[in-house]
Amino acid sequence: MMLHPATVHFAMVLPVVASVFGLVYMLKKDEGMSKLSSRLTLVAALAVIGVWYTGSQAGPEIYKYLSEAAKQQLLNHKTLGLYLAIAFGIIAILKIAGCRLKIFALEAFAVILLIGATAFVFIQGKEGGVLVYEYGTPFKSYIIENKLSKAVVDTEDADDDSEIVEIYEDTIDELNEHIEEIDTYYGVIKEQKDN
Repeated sequence: MMLHPATVHFAMVLPVVASVFGLVYMLKKDEGMSKLSSRLTLVAALAVIGVWYTGSQAGPEIYKYLSEAAKQQLLNHKTLGLYLAIAFGIIAILKIAGCRLKIFALEAFAVILLIGATAFVFIQGKEGGVLVYEYGTPFKSYIIENKLSKAVVDTEDADDDSEIVEIYEDTIDELNEHIEEIDTYYGVIKEQKDN
């Protein structure tokens, strides 16, 4: 099961929250807010790193199903994800160092970098959306191939033709349910499915 679709939302929201608290800290210059914004920056960095990791696990699963244009899109998405993971790690280190050493300028610099990196998170999110909505059919192909492969293995132990037919009918029903769940998850509406 791919965890990437379920985790990307954290990497979109947490950097925004950390940025807001970073700005509040820059206005208030309060020690408590410094600590809170530093911790939120660390959590945002961990979320971005985690999402990069889940994406690096999911990418190879679907890569072979993609068109050449989609493969290039996926590689660009992976590369930007890696850069964001590294950038957020560095930003968190700078923010925490500034907090511990009580160097406002270092913390302010980290917050400015955080805001810039957060903007790139939204670019990354858009690129991921293009992969899903414009090239999303391969995700379904992957599921279909796995389910049918399992059905083939299951039919090898079947005693008669009626049992084989039942295995394939059950597989088709499972596929229809699963694809409907995917369409619902990604917000595919009926008009799109009919076209």
